[in-house]
Amino acid sequence: MDQIQQQLQDRLDPQGISLTEKQLEQFELYYKELVSWNERMNLTGITEREQVYTKHFYDSVSLSFYVDMNKIQTLADIGSGAGFPGIPLKICYPHLKLTIIDSLNKRINFLQHIVDTLGLTDVELIHGRAEELGRRTGYRDHYDLVTARAVARLAVLNEFCLPFVRKEGIFAAMKGSDPTEELLDAQFSLKELKAKVINTHAFQLPVEESARHIIVIGKTSSTPKKYPRKPGMPLKMPLVK
Repeated sequence: MDQIQQQLQDRLDPQGISLTEKQLEQFELYYKELVSWNERMNLTGITEREQVYTKHFYDSVSLSFYVDMNKIQTLADIGSGAGFPGIPLKICYPHLKLTIIDSLNKRINFLQHIVDTLGLTDVELIHGRAEELGRRTGYRDHYDLVTARAVARLAVLNEFCLPFVRKEGIFAAMKGSDPTEELLDAQFSLKELKAKVINTHAFQLPVEESARHIIVIGKTSSTPKKYPRKPGMPLKMPLVK
């Protein structure tokens, strides 16, 4: 274990997360493959090793500080990009059945390579649109936990993500800056999609102290038949009043 790996472990220790040698190896392989593939396709603007460990790996795992992953069996990561937060969470919590959905096939190919290289099991990678998959049996109203670490506003993310959450399950939106305004905008979409905010957690990333917010939303009932709307509609016409 070198200094950067030790740093990750030291940051996870207070949360009761102890990484095995195999898990540390998986994170390092993930880092190396991410940087290698990034030369051929745009996966991330962050490639310096210590920053990847902090801004991607630690940041992804931070979701488990606020949601008890030991009570979660099924996890869906919507618009995962280079696999964040789904893959780091899967490394730390191997029992999770992980589904990753992304609209870009090149990214799904990269993620398949990562899953194979790291020897991960119970991972389903799907190339497709959330608006279409959110209507399919086996995905709709199915997952214990759904997450998105995305730049879309919460009113839009709600329509992308909440249809996948089972009744009494959780949607966790991972955000950067203060989401107060977004939360106000999102009130109508939460009501329409049968959900309510349980809590909003604020913290800072180590060292650089950039702001992070995790909005934990509970699903109170099954998704109404009219949602999600057709692909493109949630972005063009968000559910706001």
